[in-house]
Amino acid sequence: MKIVSFLPSATEILYELGVQDQIKAVTHECTYPVQAKSKPQVIHASFDPNKMSSHEIDNKVIELMKSGKDIYILDEQVLKNADPDVIIAQGICEVCSPYTREINRAVTILRGKPEVLILDPKNLDDILQNIIEVGDKVGKQESAKDIVSKLQKRINYITDTPKITIPKVLCIEWLDPLYTAGHWVPQMVEIAGGINGISTMGDKSRRMQIDEIAKFDPEIIILMPCGFDVSRTISEYEKLLESMEWRSLKAVQQGQVYAVNANEYFSKPGPRTVTGLEILSKIINPDTFRDLKIPEESLQRIDLD
Repeated sequence: MKIVSFLPSATEILYELGVQDQIKAVTHECTYPVQAKSKPQVIHASFDPNKMSSHEIDNKVIELMKSGKDIYILDEQVLKNADPDVIIAQGICEVCSPYTREINRAVTILRGKPEVLILDPKNLDDILQNIIEVGDKVGKQESAKDIVSKLQKRINYITDTPKITIPKVLCIEWLDPLYTAGHWVPQMVEIAGGINGISTMGDKSRRMQIDEIAKFDPEIIILMPCGFDVSRTISEYEKLLESMEWRSLKAVQQGQVYAVNANEYFSKPGPRTVTGLEILSKIINPDTFRDLKIPEESLQRIDLD
């Protein structure tokens, strides 16, 4: 079987299942595990977000969507060389990963040959089910069940551990403009022992105003801009600190603002999303989960000054 992955989390799952040799092409965002970077890249971004601020990225995406131009560029030659039997893609967000337009174009180029598996998770249960679906597709059902079983045990540990506190938590998916974190993140916050604010499990992330944040009055704010690591998030956060409304928020005043590595553990709904749950647990209930191990440099608390 020859597989093309339009989705970083699908690439991660395929490696976990041990079928990496069947992956014939991936996207530019498929960077985990590191071996995935050596695969031919069938998808590229139409602009370089690493050279742009959050505000500039948002404006560029809006411009492209309004004009009908491409956010992602499909490399037709790489696709033809891969000649896939299966394409794995996503139905979550047309900004975050290749979406309907790129999928339809790929199928047209290949004259309808490949099967297309669309993953569209809205919560942790869906993310685990996606692993089963990919396992079924590539003939690795037992391996997929084993991976899911181990991940479920980690989720159950967080769920079943009595929490010392239940603070109000706001997760932010974009900083300029402000976006609340939706999809699977609200459920993760609640499992970790927090009261999630503004967003609802399964809903798409959306723009929000600072007065919404003030009204909710979060005790903890977690910054997880889509695709950013901790250092990029902190550098973007400096502009937000120029706002007196932001600086007056309780969580900001009390030094309860955290940057997390969204690119690795929150933006891409795969096996490592469970690590994201563990990171949230350490932030929301640090005493309860004192002994829980999380990756180094996966989070950083940001002081007001």
